[in-house]
Amino acid sequence: MKPMVRKTFAGLVGLVAAGGLLVGIAGCSPVAAGDVPGAQGSAGASAAAPRLHPISGLAVIPLTGVTAKGAHTFQVEVAASSREQERGLMFRKSMGPDEGMIFPMNPPRDSAFWMKNTVIGLDIIFIGADHRVLNIAANAVPYDETPLPSVGPAAGVLELNAGRAAEIGLQPGDKVTW
Repeated sequence: MKPMVRKTFAGLVGLVAAGGLLVGIAGCSPVAAGDVPGAQGSAGASAAAPRLHPISGLAVIPLTGVTAKGAHTFQVEVAASSREQERGLMFRKSMGPDEGMIFPMNPPRDSAFWMKNTVIGLDIIFIGADHRVLNIAANAVPYDETPLPSVGPAAGVLELNAGRAAEIGLQPGDKVTW
């Protein structure tokens, strides 16, 4: 290449690299759908924007279970759409002890979950319309395709790490709010 072409090419490579860095930063920022980075809005609107999970991109909200041992709060991903619910925690290799995923169901319905393509063991907690635990499928086995059903119409299904429900003393009848 001629020196001028090389210099122009180097300048273009630098611009592309810088642009890629800016795109990478914007792509990794927790910006809620519909937000415009840098746009000025009310302070209340920014404070109310949900936190997004770094792996799934789903909104993360607090969920509290009240047991005989006391209240315990988890940060849970919300699998709201049918597509999000179909994927759930499939292929996830780990989850923090105070993390989980909630599957809201409106209207409440009889439900059954399985562990197809689910790498980590889970407790599957079925929650009724009154926000009380209906039943718990404890220590569900990774990759098992056996349906694990609710004992009644569920308004939500909570997935926690296997054994976590027992650790905090969560039982049928306990209150769960999100």
